[in-house]
Amino acid sequence: MSALAGAGLDADLLVVGGGPVGLAAAIEASAAGLEVLVVEPRPAPVDKACGEGLMPGALAAVRRLGVDPAGADLTGITYVAPDGRTRAEHAFRTGPGRGVRRTELQARLAEQAASVGVATVPGRVRDLLQDGARARLVLEGEGPASLTARWVLGCDGLHSSVRRLAGLDAGSDGRRYGVRRHAALAPWTSQVEVHWGRSVEAYVTPVGPGEVGVAVEGPRGTGFESALAQLPALAPRLAGAAWTTPARGAGPLRQRVRARTAGRVLLAGDAAGYVDALTGEGLRVGLAAARAAVEALAAADRAPSPSAQAAAVAAYERDWRALSRDYRTVTTGLVAATRLPAVRRRLVPVAAAVPGLFGAAVEQLAR
Repeated sequence: MSALAGAGLDADLLVVGGGPVGLAAAIEASAAGLEVLVVEPRPAPVDKACGEGLMPGALAAVRRLGVDPAGADLTGITYVAPDGRTRAEHAFRTGPGRGVRRTELQARLAEQAASVGVATVPGRVRDLLQDGARARLVLEGEGPASLTARWVLGCDGLHSSVRRLAGLDAGSDGRRYGVRRHAALAPWTSQVEVHWGRSVEAYVTPVGPGEVGVAVEGPRGTGFESALAQLPALAPRLAGAAWTTPARGAGPLRQRVRARTAGRVLLAGDAAGYVDALTGEGLRVGLAAARAAVEALAAADRAPSPSAQAAAVAAYERDWRALSRDYRTVTTGLVAATRLPAVRRRLVPVAAAVPGLFGAAVEQLAR
């Protein structure tokens, strides 16, 4: 009998959510010597609506995990005004990022996780119970009825069940939603184009030699076609294109969280709180949080006393706030400012008029 089984445990760590952040956390946990299981109700590859652009820093983080997904080089960011003529452009100074289909990224991370011994268990979390020594997930689906471990890491997205069951959910403002599709078109630029409309934005990301991803964001009720109607510089490029995927939506985007830890439960990725996709930093922050969470749990397992263990877990909340501070500050400010029609009209012209400032902002996001 293994030590885990003898202690009534199925694993050291249960990671809930088999998307990129959850799989990254599982890979990190395995490297740290933890026995880890991933709980995911959907068959691979797991898809969701997202912009699919890995900034240079996010690409470096993925490669550090031993994964190098196929896609298209991203060399910078371009903001485009509705007239199509006013543009602000900046090329990354640190080298390219990569546009990667979400399914491709998830598949490669899943392969890497399996190669280091991480197993995925099918199931949807129905309940979460914990005491001072362990946490138990009650599941529904084709897998086991329950799983028990010393720790649970919720990486299950915007509408996280783990966050809700742990009492950490603080609601959403419900204002911003997103829709994404893919078109069979040769990319016309190697940069991510952000097209600004009256109340919507569209993010065009090359994801391969013959395909681009188009994600639109806007207020509740925003549809894909209605969003393109606000973007006369983009709509003609997509006219007649063969759509390779159906419209997939997400939202509300803004998710508020009371804290990132509750006893033996931690949160990472979108489950840990989300502002908006406006700056494209979500995945970079999520990958960094996954690493920080695993480091906190490894430190907790080495702690000589319950109080030292609690302090190690509490350090994750401070680490999360520090590594996400710039993202939260910049994105919250930009979302609030661009709710004002006058700011939206002037955003691209001002960015084009002060290229140094625009470039500095892009480099901050690219790191």
